[in-house]
Amino acid sequence: MSVPYTKSPRLSFDRNRALQLASSTLLIEAEAIQALNYRLCNEKDGSFTRAVELLLNCSGRVVVSGIGKSGHIARKIAATFASTGTPAFFVHAAEAAHGDLGMITTHDVFMAISYSGEAGELLSIMPLIKRMGAQLIAITGNPESQLAKFADIHLDVHVAKEGCPLNLAPTASTTVTLALGDALAVAVLDANGFGKEDFARSHPGGALGRRLLTHVHEVMRKGDQIPAVRYGCDLKTALLEITKKGMAVTAIVGENYILRGIFTDGDLRRLLEQVHDFSDIKIADVMHKEPHTIGPDQLAVEAVKLMETYRINQLLVVNKNKELVGALHIHDLTRAKVI
Repeated sequence: MSVPYTKSPRLSFDRNRALQLASSTLLIEAEAIQALNYRLCNEKDGSFTRAVELLLNCSGRVVVSGIGKSGHIARKIAATFASTGTPAFFVHAAEAAHGDLGMITTHDVFMAISYSGEAGELLSIMPLIKRMGAQLIAITGNPESQLAKFADIHLDVHVAKEGCPLNLAPTASTTVTLALGDALAVAVLDANGFGKEDFARSHPGGALGRRLLTHVHEVMRKGDQIPAVRYGCDLKTALLEITKKGMAVTAIVGENYILRGIFTDGDLRRLLEQVHDFSDIKIADVMHKEPHTIGPDQLAVEAVKLMETYRINQLLVVNKNKELVGALHIHDLTRAKVI
């Protein structure tokens, strides 16, 4: 008969002890990363730089594998490589022996992660990986482990102790492994010349992607949404257009929709201080003849910079022939999450 699980009674909560343990954990993990940094800077066999070169020269994919907590770290490392320009994916060590090895080719680099270096699930597939001809990077805390000996390159993530007060739960060791994975990915992306635009292309849904991939023509107002009046009209017609289109501005255009000027609600307020009878005023006499403009194929983020520089909330969009093709309000950029 099975014995039902009963949770041990919790001791009274000690806030000071909780803070002390938190601080101790952070210090232990920080010291472990510093120790790793020291080993990297003083390594004699150049294992880190050799690993970077191996990853750079990989003509296939980077396959990252582990099990347990190391598996979670491996999944994150694979995601970091993939998002920074190096094709990579995660394979669960246990699933690899049941069909997932079919995803691995001779052109790949296999990165195996196990702190002990003795994970049976990984060791069972190592001969097959080697037989395929794939290169092997092992990340362990034990250079004398079987996994380390299988590897073409071994990276040591040994820690003096875990952050766990029992020195059992993987804490400092997983933190150091994750940091080493980040260090590898950063070194590889830099050597590959991976830049902001590349990052944006692999993160189109993120803020940077929107800023670097969104063009003016994708967010500008077009057609009947553009506030515009003809050059020969009177001021009253222009004011009605400003009210109708709700942008607090109107463009003034000539033949072939060539932009001639702009009139804003700010111009109207200043005009009210001088004139009370608008019946005989022509828009051409009170408009600004050189409005700030932007091209439809420019990045939307450039429109943001222009608005910030000139302290304006609207921009008119013209093509290379100075024809009015759109209008842009700061609210349009906010809705598109460019700002």
